[in-house]
Formats: sequence, structure tokens, C-alpha cells
Amino acid sequence: MTDVIDFPALKEAKEKLDAKNKELFAVLDEAGPQYDMKLVKSLEGDTQAKVEWIRAKNAEIDEIGKEVEGLRQVAKAAGRRRAAGGQEKGSEPDSRKGDRRGEPGLPASFGELFVKSKAFTDRQGQNGPEAVLELDLKTLMQTSAGWLPETTRTGRVVDFATRPIQVLDFIPQTTTAQAAIVYMEETTFTNNAAETAEAGTFPESALALTEQSSPVRKIPTFIPVTDEQMEDVDQARGYVDNRLRFMLRQRLDGQVLVGNGTAPNLRGINNVVGIQTQAKGADPTPDAFYKAMVKVRVTGRAIPDLHVMHPNDWMDIRLLRTADGVYIWGNPSEAGPERLWGLPVAQSDAQTEGTGLTGDTSFLELSVRRGIVVQVSNSHGTYFVEGKQAVRADVRVAFVVYRPASWSTVTGI
Repeated sequence: MTDVIDFPALKEAKEKLDAKNKELFAVLDEAGPQYDMKLVKSLEGDTQAKVEWIRAKNAEIDEIGKEVEGLRQVAKAAGRRRAAGGQEKGSEPDSRKGDRRGEPGLPASFGELFVKSKAFTDRQGQNGPEAVLELDLKTLMQTSAGWLPETTRTGRVVDFATRPIQVLDFIPQTTTAQAAIVYMEETTFTNNAAETAEAGTFPESALALTEQSSPVRKIPTFIPVTDEQMEDVDQARGYVDNRLRFMLRQRLDGQVLVGNGTAPNLRGINNVVGIQTQAKGADPTPDAFYKAMVKVRVTGRAIPDLHVMHPNDWMDIRLLRTADGVYIWGNPSEAGPERLWGLPVAQSDAQTEGTGLTGDTSFLELSVRRGIVVQVSNSHGTYFVEGKQAVRADVRVAFVVYRPASWSTVTGI
């Protein structure tokens, strides 16, 4: 879990965001589930004027939300610096130097690391050697490499339509050398501290800790590649760059949301025991998310910084209109904000439709036990006589939700 230093500026921005959210929630609550602006007595003017006030207030909330996110990143960086013992400015870990870089100032891509690795360069006979490629799973996939242009084709390869990576970049990432993330959770906190008269008996309080564990799980896959492709470095690099690593990250992106926790699955946020729940009921969907945010604050004692919902559920929010047909989240001619109550909305079709999430990402951790490991062999099936190689890759990670109550589902949306 990332250490966050609570700067005065960050605290002030959070308080300002809370105050603005309460103002907007009060007006929407006054309008009722049908968003009837005639019921809003706290604002003057007709429906259009009231909707413009709501949009302006929402835009103000978005700006403050972005300010809070920026300050949180600064605070996290300061926390990491403090935890590292004040590493000198401009220095970096050894693992980030030397041959870890491709072009000057840029990290080497997955394919570049692969074609330089022992798994590729030292392959001979039936079995290729193993190579460990240390990669940041949050880095966006690069697509600079592709097939060489020919006179009979444009050189463009159209990727298969499949779910993009939608949530991983929001989750803090660390590394581990263990087979599981083991930590202590405070499961009893009884505070009986109270004012006591002179010579009176001290009131007794209680604390208890329970060991918790999240095991490291493996996510593997392989692709068949012909000998001819393996001999063409550019093609091999482009193929591995654009698809193999994406497959692993795409699966992981879904697991952190909906993994059921039954071995060998990770346990995703939706299936963590102790997560809170807010039913939509008769509330408009934005109201239900706001109430979930309040639960995260009051019960979870956390600061929500992210919503997650299926794109179809976000569509319903974006298309909300007042009782007399005025769009609330912006006219159709506008892109509209992908934010709700000042927090970013991660649209993921891995998330179960009809159920949303809101919570504090600082209580999440994706811990990498081992980076992507690549092996090459022609010993699979009849690959030897067919002139094929099996390029195999896997990654080992653990996922932890340190405080379940810092997240809440929003059901029935």
C-alpha cells in the first residue's frame, strides 16, 4: 500500500471537494428521481437555468477532483521518497539502468527485451532456455513495431476487436520476493478512553491483530510461431510486442475486478469479504454512487478516488435528462465528463453490468512476484516436424485489498 503524506494543500482540496459535492447532491436530491427541476426551490430560474447551474457546479467539482488527484500523486511520491530513505534526486535503481533501455531516454519494449534475451538468441535443439523480462505491468502497450511494408499490402495489421486494458493503470503496483503477501490486520479496536476523576480506575481498551494472506498466482499463455517468423527479428518483435503481453495483462485486468479467489484465480474486488454494498433502489444512479462514497468515508474511513462501472451503465448516467428533457451531463454535441462527483470513472466491460464499484485505490496493491518469463521450444506436439516454435509466457502476481470496507459495490444500477 502506497504511503501518502497528507499535505495541508491536499487536505484543503479534499475538504473543498466534499463541500461542493454536498451542494450538488442537495440540489439533485431536491429534484427527486425524475430530476424534476420544478421541485428545486433552492435555485432560481427555469429548468435550463437550473441545469446550467448543475453543469457549472459539476465542472467545478471535476476541476477540484483533478487538483486532488495531482496533489495525491505528489503526496504518494513524497511518501515513497521518505520510505526509501530520501534517495538522491536524479538517481534511479540499478534495475532501471543499462540494457533495460532501448532508445535514449526510453525503456526497452517487451519485444526488444525478448529478441535480446537468452530465450531467443540461445535457442537450439528442441528446448529453448528461459529468460526473465522485468516489466512494469501498468505501462501501456507500445505499438511502434509492425510488419514490414510490401508492395502488396499497406503494412497495417488490424488487431482483433477485444477488450482493452481498463483498470490496471489505476492500481498501485509493487514487487515481492515471497510466495504470498502476508500482513497483519487490526480486527479488534475497542477504544474506551474516557475522562476519569482523580484516583479513578483507568478504562480498559482492546486491540487484536489477525494474520491475513493473499497468495501469488500464475497467469500463463503461449502462441505458435513458425521458424521463418522466429528468424525475422522485426516480425518476431512486433508479434510479441503487440499481442502476447497484452493477453496476460488483459486477463489480469479482469481478475482484479471479478476473480473469484478459488485457486488458481486471484480474488477480485467484487468478491472480497467485507466489501460494502449500496443498493440503488429508487435513487437515481448518481445519488446511489454518492451514498456509496459516503459509506466508504464513514464506515471504511477512506477517501474514495475511483468509480468502476460497465460502459452500458455509464451510458445511462451520461444520458440522464430532467423531467422536461434537458440533458444533465452535457448536450449531445459535447463529449461530456467521464467523471462522477469529481472522481474519474473507469469504464470496464469486465465489470458485471448492473453493479458498479467506488473506493480508495490506496488500499489496493498489485504485487509482482516475477516479471514476464518467456520460453521457446519446438517440443510441443508435432511442432518439430512442422517447423514451429511455441513461445510461452507467464507472470506471477498477488492482488490485495487491504481494507475491504474502503470499497463498496453499487447494485441495481
